[in-house]
Amino acid sequence: MFTYLGLGAVIILIASLVSQRMRRKRFYIVRHGQTLLNAAHIKQGADGALSEEGKEQARRIGLFLGRFGIDAIYASPFERAKETAAIIAEYLKVPVAYSDLLRERANPSEVLGKSTHDPDVERIIDRIDLSYHDDEYRYADEENFLDLKERALACLTYLASRPEQEICVITHHAFLKMLLACMLYPDALHASDFVKLSFFNQSDNGGTSICEYNPLRRLFSKKRGWRVLSYNEQLGQ
Repeated sequence: MFTYLGLGAVIILIASLVSQRMRRKRFYIVRHGQTLLNAAHIKQGADGALSEEGKEQARRIGLFLGRFGIDAIYASPFERAKETAAIIAEYLKVPVAYSDLLRERANPSEVLGKSTHDPDVERIIDRIDLSYHDDEYRYADEENFLDLKERALACLTYLASRPEQEICVITHHAFLKMLLACMLYPDALHASDFVKLSFFNQSDNGGTSICEYNPLRRLFSKKRGWRVLSYNEQLGQ
C-alpha cells in the first residue's frame, strides 16, 4: 500500500514539474531609459547613467507593469540597464538577476565616446549597420552580425528556460532588435534581412515589446515556440 502511495506521489510530482515547464511564458522586453549620453548623441559602452527623462520612463514602465503579476526581472549588467531595472523593481517588488547575454552590441572601440554626428562615426556606422554586406563582414573589433545573432539565439534559450511565467527583461537598442529578429526568423535570418528590419523598426528608450514563448509549439513552429505580440510600446503614456 505504501509502495503504491509512494509511486503515486512520484507520478504526481513528475506530472506537476512537466506541466510547469510546458506552460506559456510572457516576456516584457524593455529598452533601458534614456541616458545622458543618449540625449547628447554620444556612442557609449558599458557606462552611461540615466537622465531624468530616463528615470521617469523607468517609473512609468514599473507602474504600468504592476498590473501583470511580473515574477522576475532579468537585465543587462550595463549601468543604464541596471539603473532602469532597479527603478522598475521598486514598483514590482521582485528580484533582479543580471545576464551578460543581455548586454548591448559591442561597437568598434574607435567610435566610443564620440558624437553620432561625427562624420567618421557616421561613415563607420553606415558600413556596419546601414549597408548590405555578407554575414561574416567585420569592420574592426565590434560584434559583427554572426556574433550578435549567436548571442541572441543563446539568450532565447536562456530566457525560455527561466522558471517564472511573467518576466520583465531589460536590454539595449541593437540587441533588442536582434533578439526579436531571431524570434521571427531563427533559421533564415541574414545580415541583409537584419539591416532592413533594423532600419524600419526603431527601438526607443523606454520602449517595451511583448513576446510569448510556448514550449508546446516549439516542435511544430518555424519560430521555435516564440511569438512577438507587440513592438516598441510606450507603456504608461
